[in-house]
This record gives sequence, structure tokens and C-alpha cells, in this order.
Amino acid sequence: MPDKHLHIIAFDIPVPINYGGAIDIFYKIKYLHQAGVKIHLYCFEYDRKPSELLNSLCEEVHYFKRNISKTKLFNRKPYIVTTRDSKELLSLLLHDDYPILFEGLHTTSFLNDKRIRNRRKIVRTHNIEHDYYYNLAQVEKNLFKRYYFLNEAGKLARYEKVLDYAQGIAAISKNDTAYFSKKYKKAQTISAFHPNEVVSSKPGRGSYALYHGSMDVGENNQAAMFLVEQVFNDSEIPLIIAGNKPSKELKNAIAGRANIQLKTNINSDDIYELIADAHVNILPTFQSTGIKLKLLAALFRGRYCLVNTPMIDKTGLESICICRDTAESMKQELKSLFEKDFDLNEISKRNEILLCNGFSNDHNTQALINMLFY
Repeated sequence: MPDKHLHIIAFDIPVPINYGGAIDIFYKIKYLHQAGVKIHLYCFEYDRKPSELLNSLCEEVHYFKRNISKTKLFNRKPYIVTTRDSKELLSLLLHDDYPILFEGLHTTSFLNDKRIRNRRKIVRTHNIEHDYYYNLAQVEKNLFKRYYFLNEAGKLARYEKVLDYAQGIAAISKNDTAYFSKKYKKAQTISAFHPNEVVSSKPGRGSYALYHGSMDVGENNQAAMFLVEQVFNDSEIPLIIAGNKPSKELKNAIAGRANIQLKTNINSDDIYELIADAHVNILPTFQSTGIKLKLLAALFRGRYCLVNTPMIDKTGLESICICRDTAESMKQELKSLFEKDFDLNEISKRNEILLCNGFSNDHNTQALINMLFY
């Protein structure tokens, strides 16, 4: 059989592998490579450096400076798209007729270019982007950033119809698939790629609850503030909040609270260790688009997982999470969970759901290969 070659256009350099988008892209590359796909990777560079690790997984890696000039804010296209418009990249794609995987709407600036009209083109959607940006605006306190998020949301909603030019949409969650299928008729769910091969949760009992995430993201700051001010405000249960770049607001809210600890400037391995040793990974969210990589990490590696409805609604993960939607019900559930061990039955349930229902990398690799090549 002839080799399978694939162009992947990444909106960022996916190394270091330390946030959701980077995790999904990196492990997608890794597992496609292991399946024998020859990858030609194109990355937009703005705050990360070229990576030798990517060279070991790809036939070639090209980097393009992202043009983040503020003049781009006045373009009709969304800022996340127009700042990733590269004629050099398009020229490289025209050297052959290999399929193209666009990572996110961010990279689709020339999806409708007539020179690649007859190519196999798949767009990986990480969110319903205009919903994501609108929700970012709702929790943003800086007026300039809030205006930017609202303006970008409007542009993304209008721009999204470019997906008509793709042959398929690889949506990251069932909710997103339902949305894109209704509008474009060609979406299927390919869940997030991640570093977990097996469920490694430890039976027994931990001594603290954990919330983790990138704290400079508005929705994560909002969730952390909710936990500090409404769930653990009068609790004796220890809470660790782990994540880089916490807001001043969050630091001030935690100051003087004996049961809450903030851990910053930590790497992925530190996070995974905290996840594994916690008794409860508590993960509320107030934004339901996409699927949260932090949730998959908690389910593959951690003990009890306490969430709210927006975190798990229609994900297929409902049966292996505990869902509570109010601060008071979360408080009561935490008390109950800290009085019992996490047992092997729970681990068995996770193995069944996570490895047999569309959340394993092997399953998602084959599904993506089928979209791209058949």
C-alpha cells in the first residue's frame, strides 16, 4: 500500500504540552505517526520556540511567524484567523495533493481558496468558537479585552460558514457534533487526544480536593473563585488550586484561608501527580463548548470526579462523574465522598467507558484516518 501523507496546520506550536489545545494536537500527531501516517506539520509561532520533539514525529516541520499586529483587529475576518494567513504556507501545500487537516477555525484562512478546491480538507473544531468567545466576554473584567472578545465572537459567527468548503468536520464533543451537523451535514465526533493509555486511578483515599487549570483563562478563574467563595468558604476540607498565572483577585480571595492552597509555576507532571493523589477532583465550569482535557485527565488518573452539568452534559461521561449544580449540594457531596474509599469497582467502570466508548487514542486515531483517507 502507498504511504499515507498528511498536512497538519496547527494554530500554535504544540510543545510544551501544557494546555488543552496543545495536548490534543501533540497526541494526535503522536498517534497518527505511530499508525504510519507521514506528517507534514505547519505551526504558527508567537510565544513558543521550535521543538526538536516534533521533528522526531514528522516528515517535516515548518514554522511561520503569526502576525499579531493590532491593525489586524480591523479586518473583517476574525483576529484569530487573519493573524494566521500565510502565502508561504499555501505555496507549500500546493506541491502535492495530500489531505489537509486544519486545526481549528484559526487556521482556515485559505480553506475556500480555489487552488485547493479538489483537495481532501478536514477541519478539527476544538469549540464552537463564537460561543467560546462570547462566554469569555461574560467573565472578563478588563473592558478592552471584553470588547475584543465580543467583537471576535461576532466575526467568528459570520466567518464560520467557511466550513462549507471542508469535506468533513472532526468535532471534539457530541454537543459540538450536533451543532455542526445541523448546519453543515458533515461532522462526526472525534474526542480529544490525550496522554493516557489506561486508567491509572489509585484505589483508596486522598487527603484533599483539587481544582486545576490555566488560571489566566477567564472561565477557569471564574470556576476557582466559585469554589473559594461558595464551596470551600466554610469548609475544613483542604482544597488545592493548581495552575499558572493566577489573577490578583484569586490570590486575594485565597489569602488567609487555612484550608485553601494555591500552587503556581508548576509543570504537567506536577499537575498529574496532584490529580492522582487527590481524593476528589472538583471541576465546575460555566462554559459547555468542547470537551475539557482536564476532565479526561481527572478520569484517567484521579479518584472521585465532582462536576456540574455544563462540564459533562451529553459527553458520554455522565455515569463516571458525580454531578452537582449548586454550591450547597457540592458541599454535601464533598463531605460524603471524604468519608469513603475510592474502590476497584469505580476503576472498572472507567475502563469500560473510557476505553470502549470513543475516548481512547487508538479509537480516535482510526476514526480520523478514515475521515482523511477514505
